[in-house]
Amino acid sequence: MGERKGTNKYYPPDFDPAKHGSLNGYRNSHPLRERARKLSQGILIIRFEMPYNIWCDGCKNHIGMGVRYNAEKKKVGNYYTTPIYRFRMKCHLCVNYIEMQTDPASCDYVIVSGAQRKEERWDMQDNEQILTTEHEQKQRLETDSMFRLEHGVQDKAKLQRAAPSLSELQEVQSAWKDDFAINSLLRSKFREEKKQIKEEEERDQALLTKASLDLKLVPEVEEDKKIAALLKYRSLESYEQKQKKKRSEICNRSWFSPGVDSGQQAPGNTMRKLGIRPKTPSVPGISPVSLGVVRRTSKEENKAEDKSVESPDGSRSRKAEGMCRKEETGCKEEITERTQSECKLNTELTLTTSTLAAQGQTPTIHTVSCLVPNYSDSSCESEG
Repeated sequence: MGERKGTNKYYPPDFDPAKHGSLNGYRNSHPLRERARKLSQGILIIRFEMPYNIWCDGCKNHIGMGVRYNAEKKKVGNYYTTPIYRFRMKCHLCVNYIEMQTDPASCDYVIVSGAQRKEERWDMQDNEQILTTEHEQKQRLETDSMFRLEHGVQDKAKLQRAAPSLSELQEVQSAWKDDFAINSLLRSKFREEKKQIKEEEERDQALLTKASLDLKLVPEVEEDKKIAALLKYRSLESYEQKQKKKRSEICNRSWFSPGVDSGQQAPGNTMRKLGIRPKTPSVPGISPVSLGVVRRTSKEENKAEDKSVESPDGSRSRKAEGMCRKEETGCKEEITERTQSECKLNTELTLTTSTLAAQGQTPTIHTVSCLVPNYSDSSCESEG
């Protein structure tokens, strides 16, 4: 510690390495500093850890194993060549001092004064632990040959009794001898389990996504599978029962369809809902041609025809003029035919009226309006 303190520190001008050796020698200080303040008395201050549970005699409090203290360590004797050390420390709960020392004969610590040990010891022989050889027994083994022989026979018998358990231990150790093979086997097992867990998680996630659920699925159990296989979801009525019910309804149904008064709608209402207009009865002997109905062409169609007939320089071609002349001839012929048909129709109506008057019946006069055709928008009209 002194060297650590003196590293990269100030060295005074009168410092002589040959004379002082180090900064500790120059300052006449020990490397352990305050811990060696009683070193002249043979006492060194160390950190001592309580070896077992004790009860303090001063405050009667329990001090647990492992509690550390600043203890004064000094040598008090020898066990053969092994030194015996004594430790003196102050209780952290009172002013009482506790003294303990080592016991090399029993490989333990002994309380000298200031505390009592909490008895938690057991007999090593009853526990079948290895016992330490006592000093007197060692002396007899060295001096008494007969005792040494008897002791050897006892040791051989003990070895024979322990041979089966020793062989089992050797077999177990040999099984675990190849570390690489065991490690690779264990890692491969872990990989398989990890792969299986990952597949199960993906399957569960797909099921939750499909069902739009946010739940935590538990692993499958064989009992749950059996119970689910026994359950069947079906309708209350079978197929045969449904067919029988339908047949009974058909048999109990009336043969005649109900009229309009029983709740059904009239045919006119149904056709009106469907968007179908009923056809008007046509008068016999009267046709649109006989009434002088002529289809009128729109101005847009005339303009389109004019544009299609016009040449690029704006003048009409000879072909267009010929087509107009043909249309005019056709229109005149059609007007002549319609005039003749109207005259014929008026003659028939006059005959019918006179016949009904002679029979004494009231004649029904059908008023027919003659439509005059308008050719103001005709494409054959000359341009101004």
